[in-house]
Amino acid sequence: MKARKAELMVGRAVLAFMVVFTLAPFVALVSAALQEAGSNPTGLAWPDLRNIGNFKTAFQVAHLPELTLSSVLLVLMVVPAALVMASLAGYAIAVRRVPLGGIAFVVLLAGLTIPFESLITPLYYQMRDYGLLNTRWAIALPLIALFMPFGVVWMRAHFQGVPRELTEAAEVDGASSWRLLWSVHLPLARPALTSLAVLFSLWTWNQFILALVMVEDPLRRTMAGALGAFRGQYGPDLVLMSAGSLLIMLPTILVFVAFQKHFAAALLQGSVKG
Repeated sequence: MKARKAELMVGRAVLAFMVVFTLAPFVALVSAALQEAGSNPTGLAWPDLRNIGNFKTAFQVAHLPELTLSSVLLVLMVVPAALVMASLAGYAIAVRRVPLGGIAFVVLLAGLTIPFESLITPLYYQMRDYGLLNTRWAIALPLIALFMPFGVVWMRAHFQGVPRELTEAAEVDGASSWRLLWSVHLPLARPALTSLAVLFSLWTWNQFILALVMVEDPLRRTMAGALGAFRGQYGPDLVLMSAGSLLIMLPTILVFVAFQKHFAAALLQGSVKG
């Protein structure tokens, strides 16, 4: 009994430490953002609500309305296409067991090990040859391709967890491959698809390097790209940079909080689907 209590206390202490460790930078950022604009933040300080206007100033000078629209357009260009391709590929490999599907899966796994930064230079020249530089397609098309390894592995893992008996029963009833996918597997894949859509959306929203390299117009980049432009213009003003960082982070935090149950459902799905 005592050992059990000690184990619980240690577990709670570790969790409490992790919570503090995770929230400390965020608290420091809030503290810096609510200090006087143009000053150097003096560490953790009680927030001065009289400086709440720092957020309005950062919102305007960083052109966040235009970059928010640009990020939304990029998400709409990337996420639906990536979801469709990942679902079809995962279904083909896991359920239909297409020829060479195992080799394709190994290649996709290898793709997960390639550092993203190493692909920037060849992607730049490829987009230049296609005449797509300084357009949102120069960001969207590479992102769709870069998301495929993770997306296919994710959806394959889900489709493999569906009981084989469901597939065989539908085939006995005369369901075609498309009917099997549309009527049996996709309804069961809703948590996995929702989680994958959220991840793709967040990764697209926060994309910085690709947007910076492929697009010269700052207003066609992503929200994360705003921080680079903001820092270049107002580098010494750490207070406004902190306020701008919080504004850029806010949509990501809200989306994650809103869809956290879907993440849990996707990760905890058992072999029996309902």
